Amino acid sequence: MAISRGSDGPVEVEPIAAATPKAAPVLSRHALRTVAEAPAELEVEVSPPPKPAPALAPVAPTASRSAPAGDPGRFWNLPNSITVLRAAAVPVLLFYPLFSGEFGSTVMAWIFIVAAVSDLVDGWLARRGQQVTHIGVLLDPLADKLVVSTALIVLLAMDRMPEWWATAAVVTIVGRELAVTGLRGIASAGGQIVGASSLGKLKTVAQNIAVGALLFHYQTLGLDAHFVGMVFLFAATALTIASGYRYFADYFRGLARAGR
Repeated sequence: MAISRGSDGPVEVEPIAAATPKAAPVLSRHALRTVAEAPAELEVEVSPPPKPAPALAPVAPTASRSAPAGDPGRFWNLPNSITVLRAAAVPVLLFYPLFSGEFGSTVMAWIFIVAAVSDLVDGWLARRGQQVTHIGVLLDPLADKLVVSTALIVLLAMDRMPEWWATAAVVTIVGRELAVTGLRGIASAGGQIVGASSLGKLKTVAQNIAVGALLFHYQTLGLDAHFVGMVFLFAATALTIASGYRYFADYFRGLARAGR
């Protein structure tokens, strides 16, 4: 209320209008949506530690599908038995001079062929069946060398190889077999392995063909067995020298790399 005094009249009292409170601001739908969508304060949520996994029951071991490894010290198994039978051809070949006819020569030739093929069979069986043994590693190459050397010496004694160079060829082949066998023994004692080379394998093939054909001696399957045998014997002699040189060169090269 306000009091005013006029110049000529009495005092007049004028009511003062009451102050009206300000109305609260009205938010539009857009503003409400904006406020609702405002990002909240970052809250770090700590998850509880993971529960330990339950212990698994032990699983029983299953049997392996691969063939069991053979006992390296075992002697009598199938591959070694075949090797022994191949070595048994040595005394049989010594009787060749007593049965030098066409029938006897054919029988001796087939005995040698079976012995040569058995060398492939026993090696394949030993690797496939994991039956490689220490005695087998020793006997297998020894039996091969005995059979081939015996056949060549018997043929030379029977004069089935009258060519002047035949004796030198036989001495070269037998001497090389002995030298390489000794080299492998020395290398094995020194921790080196002298494996079969491709030339050595070719020599073995040519050598077996030569001895087999010379044992037939007579014409076989329309071919001159003696001529075929001498051709392959010449080839086997050349491969014998080349492969022997390779073995010794590789051995001494390995010694030079090792600084011995």
